[in-house]
Amino acid sequence: MNPEMQLSVIVPARNEADCIEKCLRSLTAQSGPGLELGRDWEILCVNDESEDATGEIAAGIAGVTVIEAGELPEGWTGKNNAMWHGVLQAKGRLLLFSDADTVHEAGSLLRALHEREHRQAALLSYSPRQIVRGLTQRSVMPIVFSELACEYSPGRVSDPKTETAAANGQYILVERAAYDKVGGHKAIAGEVLEDVALARMFKQNGLKVIFRYAPEQVRTQMYRTNRAMIEGWTKNLALLFPHPIWLLLMRKLDLLLIVGIPVLYLLLPHFTATTPWQMGALAVMWVYILMRFYLRVAKSNFPAGDCLLAPLGVPLFCILLWLSWTGLKLKKTVSWKGRDIDTGVMG
Repeated sequence: MNPEMQLSVIVPARNEADCIEKCLRSLTAQSGPGLELGRDWEILCVNDESEDATGEIAAGIAGVTVIEAGELPEGWTGKNNAMWHGVLQAKGRLLLFSDADTVHEAGSLLRALHEREHRQAALLSYSPRQIVRGLTQRSVMPIVFSELACEYSPGRVSDPKTETAAANGQYILVERAAYDKVGGHKAIAGEVLEDVALARMFKQNGLKVIFRYAPEQVRTQMYRTNRAMIEGWTKNLALLFPHPIWLLLMRKLDLLLIVGIPVLYLLLPHFTATTPWQMGALAVMWVYILMRFYLRVAKSNFPAGDCLLAPLGVPLFCILLWLSWTGLKLKKTVSWKGRDIDTGVMG
């Protein structure tokens, strides 16, 4: 390893022809005084057996080194294998793992390096600003991310006194020495939730983990189609929560109350005698339930307009949880980008 190279950015990519150029160009644009690409840092794009033009596009961008991940070894997920191949060729004393669908804001890389040093973090992970398109994504994604924010509170994750560990695989910056100490992606070769698993290993080894929402640093459009969103969350949604079926029931109850109370309010006077106090109590109950729901969804950090649409997304969120749970618990297999992943977990 070249001791003068400060950072290696590793971008795993499988069938990312529609977004890889924007990602890599946002990274090459980070080069400047104090962080000169090719001298102080490098960009390694790991082509994970892409069936489209991902590799060719990446190879055409000056300053980017393309690595072929090769055939997927038994017991490995594709992303873990790709990142491990990148690490094996990386020269930096710091490693940044960034997904191919991310776009890095101007000056963000240098700011991240300063933040990691200032906070003395062995692992620094950013949750990007999420870009969504269409009614389905705008209503479902805030629910998913609000539940993630409740389960993996950045405050608890960043507190060394708690066992809560998490990271967002779209942006993880680590010290190479600490990464090697915990075994890196080789130690979690078969994990579907490699980001959470990596953060957990760091924290269990007494290494400092910092996790926060960072819209000023990085943004991403995770899914370009609703089909991709359904496949993506089916892959790992139930793994993210300790009690997915209980969560599914709680969100179904929310929807039942949000929709059912107004219906009851309108129909009840036609079937039984009611007093103004009873009707008022029913209205207050509905307002309370709705406010509680929206206060939870607001933790997603999505725009207010998207959060307002969240009740429309509850049915699909519950379906995704169910599909994810049955795939992981019963079938013990999930699919992602043309590959079947044998999970062998949750049971």
